Amino acid sequence: MPLAQNPLSVEVELPREDVALITVDGYLDVDTATEFQAHLANQLHHGRRHFLLDLSSVPFMDSSGMNIILRVYQETRKTEGSVHVISPTPAVRRILDLTGVSITVPISESVDEALTRVDEGAGLPHEPGEPSV
Repeated sequence: MPLAQNPLSVEVELPREDVALITVDGYLDVDTATEFQAHLANQLHHGRRHFLLDLSSVPFMDSSGMNIILRVYQETRKTEGSVHVISPTPAVRRILDLTGVSITVPISESVDEALTRVDEGAGLPHEPGEPSV
């Protein structure tokens, strides 16, 4: 069986019981999205409510990766959780900005910043017109 052209590496750390830090390395595209989704689903299954997605080593992401981020965002809203993207590469940041995902999913420059936002409730769902926390 041939190896994937652009293999994906996904590491999961638990800075807190309900927080999963997912560090992604490699191309996040149609060929690798299923693996990324499996890691997120596993953490949801184990009760994680907050997801910190470190995309600092992702040189490329297509709509498959974006859709998975939005799906986990929708799932975390059910449990008053949150999703935070950390340090996306310029190419990934551009995609997040152009598609409006960065308006919905907060972007942080570090894990500490994202954890502070979790503590402050940033990224929690709010009604349109209601100020975000």
